[in-house]
Amino acid sequence: MEQHNNRRIVILGAGESGTGAAVLAKVKGFDTFVSDASLIKDKYKQMLDKYGICWEEGGHTERLILNASEVVKSPGIPCDAPLVLKLRKQGTPVISEIEFAGRYTDARMICVTGSNGKTTTTSLIYHIFKSAGLNVGLAGNIGASLALQVATEKHDYYVIELSSFQLDNMYSFRANIAVLMNITPDHLDRYGHCMQNYVDAKFRITQNQTPDDAFVFWNDDPIIRRELDRHGIKAQLYPFAAVKEGGVIAYVEDNEVRIDKPIAFNMEQEELALRGTHNLYNSLAAGISANVAGIKKEFIRKALSDFKGVPHRLEYVATVRKVRFVNDSKATNVNSCWYALQSMTAKTVLILGGKDKGNDYKEIEELVRQKCSALVYLGLHNEKLHAAFDHLGLPVADVNTGMKDAVDAAFRLAREGETVLLSPCCASFDLFKSYEDRGDQFKECVRKL
Repeated sequence: MEQHNNRRIVILGAGESGTGAAVLAKVKGFDTFVSDASLIKDKYKQMLDKYGICWEEGGHTERLILNASEVVKSPGIPCDAPLVLKLRKQGTPVISEIEFAGRYTDARMICVTGSNGKTTTTSLIYHIFKSAGLNVGLAGNIGASLALQVATEKHDYYVIELSSFQLDNMYSFRANIAVLMNITPDHLDRYGHCMQNYVDAKFRITQNQTPDDAFVFWNDDPIIRRELDRHGIKAQLYPFAAVKEGGVIAYVEDNEVRIDKPIAFNMEQEELALRGTHNLYNSLAAGISANVAGIKKEFIRKALSDFKGVPHRLEYVATVRKVRFVNDSKATNVNSCWYALQSMTAKTVLILGGKDKGNDYKEIEELVRQKCSALVYLGLHNEKLHAAFDHLGLPVADVNTGMKDAVDAAFRLAREGETVLLSPCCASFDLFKSYEDRGDQFKECVRKL
């Protein structure tokens, strides 16, 4: 094998995260090489070429990778991929883009994870900071790659959405404010179908925190409560819940949102831009984060009341002949769909299905019984949905041809005053490119009705 070069960094995967890491490595003077087993999108090729970075696509040349001093792995590549195992075996550190970027900035890091609600909460925190006039970047699963921003811009704060996959390869990175929304089974296929492995990945967000830092979490989550002591958290604790009990510092009382520390804050719950219980939690977590960062109350109040929401997350599309259409394509797991159904006030025709990640639909069975007037199964393999819901006796349409037929079927089944909700519980990869593509197609089909 070739000699290790102390200044050689190899990046596996050339999406948003990998390309950003490559630019940062190049700017910092490393011998940089990018390798992607798939084809690289044109926009990323252009960026790599602009910085004079060597890259390959459609496969990995091992001798050009195994001689790296360190490897930055894109979150989509499993930790047990053969090449990753070879690197580990020979002792080459494999890290995430966020870990790499964190070395080159002294900005304050506000990091958000959880099985559900993290995109909305991250976007809401960013909206508050931005509205307050702070120099803030948005990164992680949303926004531009953190590494790219560290390489080409300079921010005082970064608000970062972190998946468990990103946290898996973070070691020295420190979150000044860590937010953990909830933990429910998700991605268990990547964690040896072992829930504890997934839980431990989520709790990595608190590693390296000091007593000067903050840990914000949902106090009613049984898994978080059970795990708190195991992880020896050093940060100040900021638990939130719907009602005041058991030491929570943010809650609702007398129709007012209240945050007790570090600075007392209150606003009318009615004024929150986001509706529904799960969105109350998102607003509380964002409010605490802004409060801890020292943002003035009036900025927090205004931003919590004028936030526009996140595309594909309970996004109102249109009302057609007195039937409301709501796009919740971002609901790629059962728990997300549970939140969506819980927030429905009218009878609902639910469109669900897609690539199943080992879902247990029992979690939403009772809500489907209460809230739904009909179901549309949208996917190439709907057998599991039939087994889970047909016994409820609701009208069902089976669609494996695409979004237009699903929307048409839902519209036929819906009565005046009802809502058609796309909240699939599943990944999109059987019929669509991504959950965004699925949601965009839904919106387009609804607008053509």
